[in-house]
Amino acid sequence: MEKLTDLPNIGPKLAENLNKIGVETPEQLRELGAEEAFVRIRAQVDPTACLHQLEALAGAEEGVKKSLLSAERKAELKAWHRKL
Repeated sequence: MEKLTDLPNIGPKLAENLNKIGVETPEQLRELGAEEAFVRIRAQVDPTACLHQLEALAGAEEGVKKSLLSAERKAELKAWHRKL
C-alpha cells in the first residue's frame, strides 16, 4: 500500500496535516483533490497554509514535483488561492 509520503512534495508534516483532515492514502487525496484538501487543512489544521502548500498538494495529486506543474495549472491555482 502506497503511503502519502511516497508522493512527491508530501513530507511528514504535510502528511500529518492530511491525516488530521481524514486523508490517509494517496487515493483519498486524489479523490478529494488538492483544492478541497487545502481548504480543509486551512480550516481545521493550519490557518496559515499558503500557496506553496496548495501547489505541493496539486503536484502530489498529479504525481509530480510542484516545480513541474504546468504554467497553466500554476496560474489556475494562484487565481483560485487569491479568491480565498
